Amino acid sequence: MDAGQPQQPDARTMKVRCCVVGGGPAGMMLGYLLGRAGIDVVVLEKHADFFRDFRGDTVHPSTLQVMDELGLIGGFLKLPHQELQKLDGMFGGTPVRVADLSRVSVRYPFIAMMPQWDFLNFLRDSGKRFQSLRVMMSTEATDLIRHGDAIAGVRAKTPDGPVDIEADLTIACDGRHSTVRERAGLPVEEIGAPMDVLWFRVGRRADETENLFARVEHGKMLVTFDRGDYWQCAYVIAKGQYDAVKARGLPALLDDVVRMAPVLKAGIAEVRSFDDVKLLTVAINRLTRWTQPGLLCIGDAAHAMSPVGGVGVNLAVQDAVATANLLAARLADGCPSEDELDAVRRRREFPVRVTQRMQVVAQDNIISVALKPGDQPLKVPLAMRVVTAIPWLQGLIARLVGVGVRPEHVHSPAKS
Repeated sequence: MDAGQPQQPDARTMKVRCCVVGGGPAGMMLGYLLGRAGIDVVVLEKHADFFRDFRGDTVHPSTLQVMDELGLIGGFLKLPHQELQKLDGMFGGTPVRVADLSRVSVRYPFIAMMPQWDFLNFLRDSGKRFQSLRVMMSTEATDLIRHGDAIAGVRAKTPDGPVDIEADLTIACDGRHSTVRERAGLPVEEIGAPMDVLWFRVGRRADETENLFARVEHGKMLVTFDRGDYWQCAYVIAKGQYDAVKARGLPALLDDVVRMAPVLKAGIAEVRSFDDVKLLTVAINRLTRWTQPGLLCIGDAAHAMSPVGGVGVNLAVQDAVATANLLAARLADGCPSEDELDAVRRRREFPVRVTQRMQVVAQDNIISVALKPGDQPLKVPLAMRVVTAIPWLQGLIARLVGVGVRPEHVHSPAKS
């Protein structure tokens, strides 16, 4: 909508330096960093709370390092979590090891398995000491405010009615189905993924232990995460096969799950219907342009990642750190130019492309092979056999997954 058009009926108006749309990992981390720098920033989250099932519950060493640099790591690691170092699996009955974080020289050589809602609540609570940061829950951006060719904020709906939020800079962190991106008309390059994921919980008894991270058989792949009092399960299916799985019936699905992972047998009854199973449609894509005047997209709004490696949350956090590093000081004086905004893409596009390329290689050479039905014994791909046999390669993959390509460190200012 143009600024010259009528305001929404009875809409309130507020003005901020920066409006961050989306309260996920990118949005909450960016809000925290900008609030820390004394920038007048508001983060909009459309839900009333963060308590939802996310697939991104893996906090990698790169994010743990950021939390350390912000002085938050002590309190953060007091939250309930499990620590994962070795990614072991079973491929057609053969044990494999994909990665070993104990071989990575970092301060926190593990993946913290933590519910994403705990991570987001922690950032929100930690940011309450910054007077310049506001987090508005139950506030959904519905459209953009424009001044000529420039984005000048967003229009949103709240429980108290519509609100116009005028901002020097709007930053879209509203995920792979970004409303802001769609309203801005930014083109998306689709890369594709051969699979979707069925996501569900299974009860866990205190005496149940399992070191396997993934199990692969002909036409089937199951990933399990030990979450303390339950198992979080990801059953990987070929793209577009959800209706066929559903047609077979829930008992057939659960029988497959228990046969692949007998440790789940005691708690599988907690999956009572397909209402307890969420379909996660996997996509890999990226924007060819991340900016318009007054607008920047980061995180999943700029580049949706495959769940391979569990890197999505951590790339989003890296985007937020880079954005604050590059723009926080400039924001103190107003909206950066589009070229200054595009510095974020120039900084982050290479890591995104490399990571997505690694995901595609894994999809094409491992997952696609595994998801093809067949009667012959499933053979471990050569690349996986080599990695399993050579420990230093397990460390290399662990570094690529856990630390990433060109990791970011906090250099944005902290207002005293």
